[in-house]
Amino acid sequence: MMSNYEPKPEHKFTFGLWTVGNIGRDPFGNPTRRALSPVEIVHLLAEVGAWGVNLHDNDLVPIEATPAERDRIVRDFKKALDETGIVVPMATTNLFTDPAFKDGAFTSNDPVVRAYALQKTMQAIDLGVELGAKVYVFWGGREGAESDAAKNPLDGLKRMRDALNFLTEYVIDQGYDLKFALEPKPNEPRSDIYLPTVGHMLAFIETLDHAEMVGLNPEVAHEHMAGLNFMHAVAQAWDAGKLFHIDLNDQLFGRYDQDFRFGSAMLKQAFFLVKFLEDVGYDGSRHFDAHAYRSADYEDVKAFALGCMRTYLILKEKAQRFSEDAEIQELLAEINADDGTYAYLANGYNAEAVTRLKAETFDREALGQRTLPYERLDQLVIELLLGAR
Repeated sequence: MMSNYEPKPEHKFTFGLWTVGNIGRDPFGNPTRRALSPVEIVHLLAEVGAWGVNLHDNDLVPIEATPAERDRIVRDFKKALDETGIVVPMATTNLFTDPAFKDGAFTSNDPVVRAYALQKTMQAIDLGVELGAKVYVFWGGREGAESDAAKNPLDGLKRMRDALNFLTEYVIDQGYDLKFALEPKPNEPRSDIYLPTVGHMLAFIETLDHAEMVGLNPEVAHEHMAGLNFMHAVAQAWDAGKLFHIDLNDQLFGRYDQDFRFGSAMLKQAFFLVKFLEDVGYDGSRHFDAHAYRSADYEDVKAFALGCMRTYLILKEKAQRFSEDAEIQELLAEINADDGTYAYLANGYNAEAVTRLKAETFDREALGQRTLPYERLDQLVIELLLGAR
């Protein structure tokens, strides 16, 4: 068992420049922290023991920067990476902050905006690859509508498909070792964002020309905004072979996008998520797309970042204890008991299975009376999380 929950490179914990660099501004209040430079953020992350840093293009290079300024900024950033050993596993494009994207980027009604979005993304892909990124995330923060009178959703889907087909071809043509991860979100900042959940995204990916290059970057907060079970969404993405990246934070159901410290609001849900990732052997980044409270100074921001990582490691240890707890495992064995009588169904449909199954006699009343000690099992999980086991 772990003793000090110290993050190590093999844990692959990452943060975005926009996370620990968040300055505490919200729609109703001005910033509460000074802006840190990308170089300062890299050194902060190294101090707390993170493995990697992720970025939007304009987190690093301001949108109005000249080519010479861009080169200087990237040079200084690379120097900080070299000095600290921090890596850049993922990059993305900001297609939502600038007013040019007020009606969307890839799905804008304006073909000039759509062309600009493609150009901006290609340049940002070049930057991400230059910095070592292997995963490129797409969050369509403005890809949606407030009024269905303003935009046909079929047009929106076609435009999104065309953009991703164009960009996958670009990556192939450039010879980049890069895969795309789409990030669903149901609403905010648009009233209705296209492709709002993991399930929507999985169906959409299969319509792309290079579906094999495109997977998912699901986020805790985004599925919780829709009142959905995030672990179930992650399991579906994993089952489809599409869990290319993951965003960890916390969020109460049905709220605005809160981006709380991982495990700080819905601890049992966080436990089952960590347990799932560890059980299946997920080997990608554990990226914390979260923000410290607006009340925090930068010492508290460090506590926030360390807290995200420590909570993950504590829950990882709890998951190991779950698998070693004799009473829990006995209950699971009882619940999942199988004497092999119906093993003939394991091979799927065939004529022999049909004949045998039609000849079976089932005791429906006995099936309805079967003991299922789920209350007891769930209480054991609660006691495990509370440190009583």
